[in-house]
Amino acid sequence: METQNQTDVAGFLLLGLSEDPEQQPLLFGLFLTMYLVTVLGNLLIMLAIGSDSQLHTPMYFFLSNLSFTDLCFSTTTVPKMLVNIERQSKSISYPGCLTQVCFVLLFAGLENFLLAAMAYDRYVAICHPLRYAVIMSPCLCGLLIVLSLVISSADALLHTLMVLRLSFCTELEIPHFFCELDQVIKLACSDTLINNILVYLVTSILGGVPLLGIIFSYTQIASSILRMPSAGGKYKAFSTCGSHLSVVSLFYGTAFGVYISSALTHSSKETAVASLMYTVVPPLLNPFIYSLRNRDMKQALWKLI
Repeated sequence: METQNQTDVAGFLLLGLSEDPEQQPLLFGLFLTMYLVTVLGNLLIMLAIGSDSQLHTPMYFFLSNLSFTDLCFSTTTVPKMLVNIERQSKSISYPGCLTQVCFVLLFAGLENFLLAAMAYDRYVAICHPLRYAVIMSPCLCGLLIVLSLVISSADALLHTLMVLRLSFCTELEIPHFFCELDQVIKLACSDTLINNILVYLVTSILGGVPLLGIIFSYTQIASSILRMPSAGGKYKAFSTCGSHLSVVSLFYGTAFGVYISSALTHSSKETAVASLMYTVVPPLLNPFIYSLRNRDMKQALWKLI
């Protein structure tokens, strides 16, 4: 089979969710609406937190960073898909594809760490309320954000640089609406063993450690809540975690859905839909989850509007 190295690859073809011309206007309208709602919702969350001094707490500091990450995550993939639908084109340049791979990994990793930091914040608030202000200091909150950004950036750059060493076949069709690392590696004609080992190893560590931290935090939170004497206290404590639990379930649920879909099915369309649920739906729904389930957030949004 004819191969070509990275200097010869002009670009890839993103096959998207459907090749039916009649469905393209519907897909364009649907994803444009979802993207605009995502942008508006996350911007409102950030503006509401920034404008209300009562929300200048660690929990809302992490939430504003999560909203910014969701906004960037969605912007990495959806606009390119909308442009391709509008121009009736499926192409993406080789540098553009690698850039998309890099930023998808960056913002997915950053969201992963932010959810773990938010779980730790809830753990300290409920299990160590008297020491909360001391433990969750501005210095620690800033350090957690910087550390999350550094690790996520290193992970994204590592995988992107490893893709640069691959040679590709003349078949350069990606059955997704964006350049996903796994799909790009599958197109390579050269040996991908090292790439695949790195993907599984790094994903297991950088995905597993934050998830274990979240599970540990909520195990301790549940134990503390069950020891509370009053039903009102239990409800108040649990209500502060409800929004975060919903977002965690949505993020990891869709992530595991992508993994299971890719492992159990050989249908590229089903895998593309699963990836859509992972990259587009959480950034769209997260602002609604936090605004509808959080009284302080509702009040700040009403003041802003």
